[in-house]
Amino acid sequence: MRVLSGIQPTGRFHWGNYFGAIRQYLDLQEGNEAYYFIANLHALTTIRDRQLLSDLTHDAALDLLALGLDPNRAVLYAQSDVPEVSELCWLLMTVTPMGLLERCVSYKDKKAKGLPADAGLFTYPVLMSADILAYDADLVPVGEDQLQHIEVCRDLAGSFNHRFGEVFVMPKGKVLQQSAKVPGTDGEKMSKSYDNTIALFEDAKKQRKQIMRITTDSRPMEEPKEPEGDVLFDLYQLMATDAEREEMAALYRRGGFGYGEVKKALADVAERYFAEPRARREELAAQPDRIQEILADGASQARKKASEVLRRAQEACGVKTRWRVEG
Repeated sequence: MRVLSGIQPTGRFHWGNYFGAIRQYLDLQEGNEAYYFIANLHALTTIRDRQLLSDLTHDAALDLLALGLDPNRAVLYAQSDVPEVSELCWLLMTVTPMGLLERCVSYKDKKAKGLPADAGLFTYPVLMSADILAYDADLVPVGEDQLQHIEVCRDLAGSFNHRFGEVFVMPKGKVLQQSAKVPGTDGEKMSKSYDNTIALFEDAKKQRKQIMRITTDSRPMEEPKEPEGDVLFDLYQLMATDAEREEMAALYRRGGFGYGEVKKALADVAERYFAEPRARREELAAQPDRIQEILADGASQARKKASEVLRRAQEACGVKTRWRVEG
């Protein structure tokens, strides 16, 4: 089965990105043909600083490789390095009803908040559809908030196929299991939008200080507490062993502890959990040319498949024909 997903380089990756998505991308490398891209074209709707976008794209590749993405088992590339996708996007635009895009949540939410919504944001689901359809993807792992865009993709693929013949594979969305379950430092879902994230590869001392500032409730120390639903416990159990998780849950239910004790335990378990990726990242950071080689090789593989699908779509709708030359 061919699996495809992308992640935007709009900031340094955080615990929510890892436990909500990246860890599951890594699992899907096993037994599947996996394509993972850094969605820097999508990021242009929010980042307009040339150097920042370039740096964040490089950092995203570095982080993914450090966390365990294996270029021998998955294709890793930058979205902008596959121009065939942008051309395919235009072909899909010609069968996209305006009303379909106007109903998309990302666009509606931004308008409702009074924020400027440009054509890039409006047509975001079409480019996302091209990202998926260009590789004949069977399965697309996404957060629950992106499921609507998968349905848009299926609608556009179905419309194109109905008009021009069976060109595109119909993909299916797979909701990432923990996409809505990683709390931020304020108790809300961890998100860059809420400024409540804990970066994956933050300096260990800075990260520990950040953990110690996590918002907690004001219940007295001696009061027993239910662990499930508590911000600190929910984060702790993501990285703790089974035995550590059970011991911490028992401590909560027994009461007579301080949140500072739990925060220290959380910082300790986080440092241990990400020790190997942190060391691997330091090694990779010293080889910037190697990162570029991996992205270039991934783009080459991605372009090979995308050009095949684009050619199929072009011939189906008549913008590229096989001219016969008379001898």
